[in-house]
Parts: sequence; structure tokens; C-alpha cells
Amino acid sequence: MANGFRGNILTGLVVGIGAAMIMPILLPTLTRLARPAAKAAIKAGMLAFERGRESIAELGETGGDMLAEIRAELDAEMSAGAGNGAEHRH
Repeated sequence: MANGFRGNILTGLVVGIGAAMIMPILLPTLTRLARPAAKAAIKAGMLAFERGRESIAELGETGGDMLAEIRAELDAEMSAGAGNGAEHRH
């Protein structure tokens, strides 16, 4: 059992040293490859946010227009009802 434990420690040590030697070579390459993908993802997120913001602004404008139309109709109905002396009900 002790021999198997030493083998595991030795294997872990060799892998650790190998990784420490390879990482300075791999890390710049991985960073160089990952940077364009990260930038593209951020750019896509910014574009989606801007489109969503524009859609919400248009929806708010449409809602505001609709409320103004309804208010004008209500005012006209109330004026017509007040002129007749009768209350208009739906």
C-alpha cells in the first residue's frame, strides 16, 4: 500500500512539474485565441442590449400615443355627454 501511495505522489509531482513547464508556452497562445472570442461575445451582448433598449423605447412611445388617444376620446365623450345633459355609459 505504501508503495502505491509513493507512486501516486511521484506521478502527481511529475504531472505538476510538466504542467509548470508547459504553461508559460501554452498560456500566451490560449490567451491569444480566447481574446477574439471574448470580444465577439461582449460585442454581441452590447448589440442585443441596444436593440432591446430601442424596442422598449418604441413600446413606450406606442403606449403613450394610445393613452393620449384614449384620453382624447374620453374627453370628447364627456363633453358630448355634458352638452346633452345625459351621462354616456358603455
